[in-house]
Amino acid sequence: MQWSGCLRLSPSSHFARWVTSRHSCTKLFVGGLSYDTNENVLKDAFGKHGEIIQVKVICDHVTGKSKGYGFVQFSSETAAAKALMQMDGQLLDGRSIRIQHARKG
Repeated sequence: MQWSGCLRLSPSSHFARWVTSRHSCTKLFVGGLSYDTNENVLKDAFGKHGEIIQVKVICDHVTGKSKGYGFVQFSSETAAAKALMQMDGQLLDGRSIRIQHARKG
């Protein structure tokens, strides 16, 4: 078994390669956001899953309007995993959101 920084996994598993390719086990990508969803809404929605370090909705630098995605970073991997499992596919501001671990890139 190898230590991936998040979970103990068999080095040959596809999941092991996916986990080790992730940038952070505490930072989540949130896609499918309503263009009206702001950082306060994200913080309120995700805050019940654990302590949040940072929330960021990505906006167009010219218009200032949301691009429909953002990031939520938790203080622990456990909180991030819980939020991912419980929030993926849920409705937020009338839109079904998609959650995955953020990747560097």
